[in-house]
Amino acid sequence: MATTSGTAAPAATRLTPLQWTICAIAAIGFAFDTYELLMAPLIIRPALEQLGGLTFGTPEYLRWVGLLFYVPAVCGGVFGLLGGYLTDRFGRRRVLTWSILIYAFSAFACGFVTSIQWLLVLRCFVFVGVCVEFVAATAWLAELFGDARRRERVLGWTQAFGSLGGLMVAGMYYVVVTFAPDLPAVGDTHQPWRYLTMSGVIPALPLIVIRPFLPESPMWQQKKAAGTLKRPSLAALFTPQFRRTTIVTTIMFACTFGAAFGAIQQMPQQIVPGLQDVRTLPPQARQQVVSQAQSFQEYGGLIGRVLLAVLAVRIVSRRKLLWVFQVPGLLIMPVVFFAAPNEPFSVLKWAILVCGLCTIAQMSFWGNYMPKAFPTYLRGTGESFAANIGGRMIGTCAALLTTTLATSMPGASPSHRVAYAAASVALLAYLVGFIASFFLPEPATEELPD
Repeated sequence: MATTSGTAAPAATRLTPLQWTICAIAAIGFAFDTYELLMAPLIIRPALEQLGGLTFGTPEYLRWVGLLFYVPAVCGGVFGLLGGYLTDRFGRRRVLTWSILIYAFSAFACGFVTSIQWLLVLRCFVFVGVCVEFVAATAWLAELFGDARRRERVLGWTQAFGSLGGLMVAGMYYVVVTFAPDLPAVGDTHQPWRYLTMSGVIPALPLIVIRPFLPESPMWQQKKAAGTLKRPSLAALFTPQFRRTTIVTTIMFACTFGAAFGAIQQMPQQIVPGLQDVRTLPPQARQQVVSQAQSFQEYGGLIGRVLLAVLAVRIVSRRKLLWVFQVPGLLIMPVVFFAAPNEPFSVLKWAILVCGLCTIAQMSFWGNYMPKAFPTYLRGTGESFAANIGGRMIGTCAALLTTTLATSMPGASPSHRVAYAAASVALLAYLVGFIASFFLPEPATEELPD
């Protein structure tokens, strides 16, 4: 294993208390990254109905759904790319801390908005913090643990908490839907979606206390102190040495996020409420079913992330590791979404679990793969370009593509049309990602590039 100084030691050595603390803070960050992102499909419908008086399925409603999914992602992508550059210039720990504070307090402020426009603005700040945090955290963790097997385990298991964040947000939504009338009023209302957004402040609380005791990345700090840390640049990503890696990982990040935003995140609020056995339920019971749908998606994601963490140290080829999740998803995802509107929720929830497993595991894959794709001076910039330009800016536009396609899809109801559009987008995302995987470079070594 590695000590916090970055030197390798036998893998059997136990983690120190400081290293456990580092892993805990990273795990909390990953959990609330997902918590904030998966909050969107739970809050958008009730927020649009309350703030804008919009009706589900109308063109204006679908336009705002697309905007609330896509515009924050674009902002997150732009500023996330800047954040990746800043992690290479000013250090991983400092940028990580500020990114968590930005998204936590922006999420809290969302609970008090009085218009759709202000909700959009604050969700943009939330995404900015989340996009920067992912890049800073993966680079920080990777460089703190020198032993390759220990590093793979740490990255895999801490990222598994991302799916715990999805379960947390589903559980919190169930709680606020059930107990909203008993909670203190927010703006003279007891809207569950407001309480849910405000809960996003939670990860800032332990960070404020622990942050002074966290070490900087030793690999980055040593190079900075020695004056050997090269200046990062976007142009360097497209030199012959890194061009293929940059282009392929950007395309594949876009496909991973495209499947998640264009299909999976449409399921809880856009498809499930229209199921025959759900739409006749009372409003509170219907929203509880929505929470269950979100939970099953995240149960699958958690299983997928755990499998990734286990298999990452057993399957040497990164392509073969990815195919474990990519190939089944290519076959299953389009079928599930095409059939979804005609299935009872008791059956569909298990299909949702499998879709979550195949797709969300791939997000953990990138957290393990990317630190080995670029050297120290370019690690944050390279990861950020692929994750934010590919994933956040291009991939998340799949949500807008789905809602746009839904307006011209056949179907007996808005839920049918969204489901058929999501099936089409899922097929496209998985097919392009699978083809691109044949060009994904295999890391030359298990060690991080210097």
